[in-house]
Amino acid sequence: MRTLRAFFNDALREATQGSTAYHLWMAILTGLMCCGAWAYSIQLRDGMVVTGLHDHVSWGFYISNFTFLVGVAAAAVILVMPSYVLKDHDFHSAVLIGEAMAVAALIMAIAFVVVDVGGPARLWHLMPIVGVMNFPRSMLAWDILVLNGYLALNIGVPFYLLYSHWQGKEPDKRLYVPVVLLSIAWAVSLHLVTAFLYAGLPARPFWNSSLLGPRFLATAFTAGPALMIVVLTLIRRFGDYPVAKETIEKLSVVVTVAAQICAVMTISELFVEFYRNTHHGMSARYLFFGIGEKRALVPWIWSSIALTFTATGLLSLHRLRAKKPVLYLACAMLFVGILIEKGIGTIIPGFIPEPWGKIHEYSPTWVELVVALGIWSMGAFVFTVLAKVAIPIELGQLREREEETEADCLEGVSK
Repeated sequence: MRTLRAFFNDALREATQGSTAYHLWMAILTGLMCCGAWAYSIQLRDGMVVTGLHDHVSWGFYISNFTFLVGVAAAAVILVMPSYVLKDHDFHSAVLIGEAMAVAALIMAIAFVVVDVGGPARLWHLMPIVGVMNFPRSMLAWDILVLNGYLALNIGVPFYLLYSHWQGKEPDKRLYVPVVLLSIAWAVSLHLVTAFLYAGLPARPFWNSSLLGPRFLATAFTAGPALMIVVLTLIRRFGDYPVAKETIEKLSVVVTVAAQICAVMTISELFVEFYRNTHHGMSARYLFFGIGEKRALVPWIWSSIALTFTATGLLSLHRLRAKKPVLYLACAMLFVGILIEKGIGTIIPGFIPEPWGKIHEYSPTWVELVVALGIWSMGAFVFTVLAKVAIPIELGQLREREEETEADCLEGVSK
């Protein structure tokens, strides 16, 4: 216990020390989180009426962010699988950074669920034994299981690795490799179950597609690694962490292939929706072209299409992809484009038009936007702290102090 307490003390000391730029960054994130908490207090006080949600569109900006972040969390497998299964050592130095990103994304995803249900007091319905989860019949129960299970895996394995390295010991592969292999399968099931949650609703034909699950995975393996490229580059430049150049290059190939697959799936779905003018295609027509004067989502989806297809074209040309500014720009375009498509372009049109054909549009209010900004800031805060602690341990700069080891030995002798 003494050693474990010393580890957390060292981690806390490392997380609270840094340059002026580091403290300024953390202060900005803290201020944004406080703004989000203030907006959420208004929602708790007045209820969901302060949001743009209504009886006809019950899932909006919060669940859109949740869906996107689940994909970002699942994308950590892109670093884990090559490192532990394919024995590709170029990825090894970036694995813990990817795991930290997954933890931050999962915490944000869970936070968006908490704010979407109206208040924390309602969460007891989702607790095993206490509430009624309707497991295994309910897809929502499966989603809760895989979400919290994947979070536990992404916290447990990195903690064991960092704790062992902090002690100057080599981690026992027999203890963590089986868990890593389990997390790979869990990552795939995480986003598939989220897709099945939507595809299993028969009254929402916009989601009744066998491509929904594979497309969720494809977009996850595009946006997640795209974000990783940008983050790893920033850490490599400003954090003195030796991220191999080959890691960035291989991730860029993964992003390119996944983006190309997304483009093919998008074209395939557009053909199915618009080749025949059926009643089931009304949601797609509303999304891409609007129905009458109802066109709120049209600018968003075409912006997403322009961003993702332009970025895919840039990455598909090797000479352009090899240029770092072009690569970073394309990754940013893909991330934003998929964020729009995965949220606004996938979740909201599923409710419009309603099953009786009436169109009730939705747009998020300032309360939803500020709460979302606070949650994203919390995720950035969590990731920064995790990376700030993990990097010096992996570099060998933060180790268990000798006087603490000697004190443990003397304590053991006295016992």
